[in-house]
Amino acid sequence: MSDNEEKIIYFCTKAGDDPEKAAMPFVMANAALAMDIKATVVLQGNGVYLAQKGYVDTMLPPGGFPELKKLLEDFLELGGELLVCVPCINERHIAEDNLVEGANTTAAGALNIAAMEADAVFVY
Repeated sequence: MSDNEEKIIYFCTKAGDDPEKAAMPFVMANAALAMDIKATVVLQGNGVYLAQKGYVDTMLPPGGFPELKKLLEDFLELGGELLVCVPCINERHIAEDNLVEGANTTAAGALNIAAMEADAVFVY
């Protein structure tokens, strides 16, 4: 990939508490990936539950969108980057080894740098 690659970051702060809003970052990110735009989804707050193994398997359908399980699988298969907030998983007692394959942990400093380097940032 070239240095001029377009990058979008989608921050997701919702999970089973709002399945529709939790789905939107993945819908948008999957569309970006299909357009050859580098897409990163950052899970913060309750959004970190989406990266917990098995969590999306039991979520309610996100009204009009594919199930979160399918959206997440497609996102990872298309090469999306999934970042999970360390303080947020610690607060929710989610161990790093209980995150889905393909999820990477991160914290505020790295996210600030990534946001400054992105062409666009969306927050859901």
